[in-house]
Amino acid sequence: MKLPRLDAPRVASLLLLLAVLFSLPVIQSSGRELDYAANLSRFLSRFWPPDFSILPTIFPSLVETFQIAVLGTVLACLVGIPVAAAASKNIAPRALVLVVRLLLNGIRSIPGLIWALIAVAVLGANAGAGVTALAIYSLGYLGKFFSDAFESADPAVSEALRAGGASRIQAFQYGIWPHAAPLAWSHTLWMLEYNIRSASIVGYVGAGGIGAWLHTYQEFYQWDKFSAVLACILVAVILLDIGGSHLRRTLAPTAP
Repeated sequence: MKLPRLDAPRVASLLLLLAVLFSLPVIQSSGRELDYAANLSRFLSRFWPPDFSILPTIFPSLVETFQIAVLGTVLACLVGIPVAAAASKNIAPRALVLVVRLLLNGIRSIPGLIWALIAVAVLGANAGAGVTALAIYSLGYLGKFFSDAFESADPAVSEALRAGGASRIQAFQYGIWPHAAPLAWSHTLWMLEYNIRSASIVGYVGAGGIGAWLHTYQEFYQWDKFSAVLACILVAVILLDIGGSHLRRTLAPTAP
């Protein structure tokens, strides 16, 4: 009998199956007989209905969450463009590319909440720590996204500019950036949407935003107020997602 040819999709599927089988033992019960349905029902009953009387109290923190996300994303974008250029094989020397990519990998390997803990330890418990944490964490992603966009640009224009005596910066500005800009803006908008969610959590460790209220209501088991905060975050994320999706289609119709 002829064995099936192991092409890339089959190998990937096989590896995924092996990973699932290897991971199954992690799913285990607590060892006690529990009524999971009753536990879930009792827990949800404390969430509903949400107590929206807290809206005047939490609204300033919701605005602060948006501010943290915007500033963190913009800072990461501004720093990410030159960093990504240094991580692009078609722009920077190979040695520099390896160093910068290693740095970006290191940044992405640390969760955003850990960056928030570090920022709070250094800057204190304030919104500035949240902005710093999200800016660093976002840089790890935007640096990679931007460098991929730069490398996907047609090199012919920049090479022609270099041959005509243009500097590396001029070749990038006029030969690569116009092609990569739509993708770069698309990735930046995606990062902003992501950071709205992240900025809602960093408050748990004192980095500002509405997460502080989530922590307070969770500590005092005020789940109806907790659910009201979650509902506000959900509405903000949905509205931003709708607006961001429209802008991404406008800026980069061919981007995923």
